[in-house]
This record gives sequence, C-alpha cells and structure tokens, in this order.
Amino acid sequence: MAGKAFVFGDNLDTDIIVPGQYLTLSTPEELAKVCMAGLEEGFAARIGRGDAFVAGRNFGCGSSREHAPISIKAAGVSCVMAESFARIFYRNAINIGLPVLESREAAESIKEGDEVAVDLQRGIIQNLTRGESYSFAPFPPFMLEIMGAGGMVGFVRNKKETE
Repeated sequence: MAGKAFVFGDNLDTDIIVPGQYLTLSTPEELAKVCMAGLEEGFAARIGRGDAFVAGRNFGCGSSREHAPISIKAAGVSCVMAESFARIFYRNAINIGLPVLESREAAESIKEGDEVAVDLQRGIIQNLTRGESYSFAPFPPFMLEIMGAGGMVGFVRNKKETE
C-alpha cells in the first residue's frame, strides 16, 4: 500500500476523529464522510484511497467507540502509524481490519504530504519522498489473516467456511 501522509500530534482523541454529534451515523460510508471532522469539517474529502495517518503518542485516546477506526478505514486510509496507540483504539482497529503500526522513528520523521508505502509482512515503512525506511514489529500471521479478511467478522466467517 502506498499513499500520502497526513500528520497529527500526540493524544489525538476519538472525539476529534468522529465528534459526538455524528455518533448516530452507523454505516461505514456515512462515517467516512465525517472522518476527522473534529479537526476540520470536510477533512475526509482530502483523503485519497491508500493514504496514511501518522501521529505521535497515544493515538485514539478518549472514548472506546468503534466509530473512529471505522471512519478512518472507510475514508480510504490504508493504515495509521504512530509512536503509540490507546489500547482500546488499537484493538478496535485490528478488529475491523485497519492496520495500526507502532514506529517512533516513522512518527518523528514523516512529514505532511510525504508519499509512504508499507510492507505489513516485513514490518517496513518506506518514505518514498525522502528515500528513508523505518521499521515496526511485523504482525503475527493470525493478525495478518484478520486484516486480510477485512476484520474479525470476515476472519471468523472464513474460518467457519473452511471447517
């Protein structure tokens, strides 16, 4: 996957990702349109399929709502890279098949608009704009299967079909 980087700071709260007034929305398509609306109304229109979010510490802190990672994935974001994630956001992201990559080096080095590519199997982030590479701990095979199936529901469905 490759795309443009959107860079954020530390402690990006789920209320910024999907503000409370949008919690009545329930489909991924609706949530995609309000991704990052707490930062800027209409932000989602700037996101292209395959783009990436990059942030500092504690990305996705705040409430445990699944709306936040669903809106990010549905908006076309291929992955979120950060120095660290709020635990519940991390779990919710994996459960819906949104790759979340912990890399302090990437979080500190990637700049707004840089073109980035990610190899989930090898644990490598390439900054194509700057000619740099950063590493993250590769996902175990079962987590790659979950993400490849589009999330936990698809993963379980696939397992049931093969039994």
